Amino acid sequence: MIPGLRAAAHGCGLALALLAAPLSADELAHRLDLAEPDRGRVVFGPCRICHSLDPARPTGLGPNLAGIFGRVVGSQADFPAYSATFRDAQFVWTPKLMYNWLADPMRFYPGSSMMSLGVPDPQDRADLIAWLMQVAVERKTP
Repeated sequence: MIPGLRAAAHGCGLALALLAAPLSADELAHRLDLAEPDRGRVVFGPCRICHSLDPARPTGLGPNLAGIFGRVVGSQADFPAYSATFRDAQFVWTPKLMYNWLADPMRFYPGSSMMSLGVPDPQDRADLIAWLMQVAVERKTP
């Protein structure tokens, strides 16, 4: 772990910690160019246990991900289980933040209520992000 990253991941520093992950814009763009959104749908399989992409469905164990990109973290009104850090966060989900977060959610924020090991393979994450970029926008919540 990068020194100080865990401490920075608490409070308002969570967004900075996610942005500080060692990923260049070129690397993400390259991975997204190679991404296979249909594979991303498969990668999302285990996420369905907690998350939905159907804006008509209520939240489950995790917040609904319809329209996730462009949404302020911790702001979905009908999801009461956000950690205090996420409720107080003032940053917006972007593909880069999601890509970094999914590398190892518990490392970036050990107090998160998201009980997932994430998606450690970089291309699997890019495939998932590419699919979410298509589907989450198509199904944006009102």
